[in-house]
Amino acid sequence: MVAFKNDIEQCLSVLENGGLILYPTDTVWGIGCDATNPEAVEKVYRLKKRPDEKSMIVLLAEERDILTYITQPNPMISDYVKGLENPTTVIYEGAVGFADNLLPADGTIAIRVVKEPFCKMLIKQFGKPIVSTSANISGYPAPAVFSDIDVAIINGVDYVVEYRRDDLTPARPSSIIKWNDDGSLTILRS
Repeated sequence: MVAFKNDIEQCLSVLENGGLILYPTDTVWGIGCDATNPEAVEKVYRLKKRPDEKSMIVLLAEERDILTYITQPNPMISDYVKGLENPTTVIYEGAVGFADNLLPADGTIAIRVVKEPFCKMLIKQFGKPIVSTSANISGYPAPAVFSDIDVAIINGVDYVVEYRRDDLTPARPSSIIKWNDDGSLTILRS
């Protein structure tokens, strides 16, 4: 528990200062930053060697927090996601309050509400959404376990979380869905 608490404190310090963290999420290990800080978001794009037009996922701790960052909430989405076992990211219309360079031209944002204890506590204490993009160079597979993470990623962040490094349970990226204007659902990644 001491390591868990220390990881949270170190991550908070890095996030508050515009830095990058490498942390376990409810899916794969992720590179994270303050989703409202454009300089921090730019650092993630550079580290991953990812084109700026490719959007990234953000994590929130509570479902109600979505209302702070979305102008067009749809209650049907919440009901649908509650019934799912696997972590699911939802693409929402009308994103507000995020770094401009995090949003694609259509103004959408991909959000996942986490259940994983470390992420949930970190986001609650930080009080803002955190970017979560897989800990890999763009174009390479997402790491299933910590030991799969490229040394360039590990060396490119400001803090690497100790918690769950020895967890060998293979992880998978989240499902991604989008609720369409006509009420239909599009599954972008299952």
